Amino acid sequence: MSPNTNTQRKPFTNLSLLTLSFAILIALILNYTKPTTDKVFLKQFFTGSAAGTQIPKATIATTSTNTHKMRTPVYFLSHGGPNIMFDHEHPAYLKLAQIGKEITNKVKPKAVVVFSAHWQASRDAVQVNTAEITELIYDFYGFPSYYYKEKYPNVGSKEVANRVLGLLGEAGIKAEGVKRGLDHGVWASFKCAFEPESNPLNVPIVQVSLFKSEDPIQHYRLGQAVAALRDENILIIASGMAVHNLRDLQFSFGDPRPLPYAASFDEALKQAATAKPEEREKALAELLKRPDARQAHPYFDHLLPIHIGAGAAGEDVGKRLWTLAEGSMSWAQYRFGGVADSSSSL
Repeated sequence: MSPNTNTQRKPFTNLSLLTLSFAILIALILNYTKPTTDKVFLKQFFTGSAAGTQIPKATIATTSTNTHKMRTPVYFLSHGGPNIMFDHEHPAYLKLAQIGKEITNKVKPKAVVVFSAHWQASRDAVQVNTAEITELIYDFYGFPSYYYKEKYPNVGSKEVANRVLGLLGEAGIKAEGVKRGLDHGVWASFKCAFEPESNPLNVPIVQVSLFKSEDPIQHYRLGQAVAALRDENILIIASGMAVHNLRDLQFSFGDPRPLPYAASFDEALKQAATAKPEEREKALAELLKRPDARQAHPYFDHLLPIHIGAGAAGEDVGKRLWTLAEGSMSWAQYRFGGVADSSSSL
């Protein structure tokens, strides 16, 4: 089997099928429409969420740094829904865990700056989470009660947040600091990649919003604006989904074969994201004009994070680490740039 594909997989567990079926039923009953920020069946976040267990400050202070003095790579993670946290046999869970181990064992960043599809600020400005004690946002509907009791240990960093705000200001991008929790586009996928017991991240996490727009060039510029973080051993992660059509999930239950647009757009995204750096911005922007674009992404919020990641990549080439087109979704995972240990198995 090619390392970049995985066309076979075990069926969903009964738990995952029942969970997703119930969630979709809720969405259909509510006549699901696009809210101001996308969610997985998906309600506006609320601020009364329980906080995750906190990482001791001493742990952060003593975290090792990348002694190779190499620019950190940039990752685009397809994060899926919160049920992926519990579906440990799903190939995407296993791949996220593998990527997480590459990050903790080889990249060894001193902090992570993450952009999630589930936070959009305004049309011409972004927001940066400056909170050091960050709660979790349970921004999803219709799942079992224990989903809303999940924890993910994390802390923020005012220092890193202020550095991000400074870089955005230098680039002429309007930005403001706010206090906010981590949405599931961050913490649910991070629970897979950085399982707290077996592969803890143990560095501060600072989340930055997208613009509330569907402008790919605007988001590419956002990535370019923060690219200098990579020279400071700060890792940039963009969290979205390579193909993301929640409404069509109902047509693919029990059948993991990708819908035609999922396969075609997934391949088109690979061609654009792995294009020569000088051609990549245009190639990615052209994706939004494809006939299958609105099928693959009824809203572009889950696609735009890869534009941010590619912008931050600068002259580094993109590589699709792995993909799984499944029903109306694709789980493709990307990395821009290399890691210090050239023996990376991804």
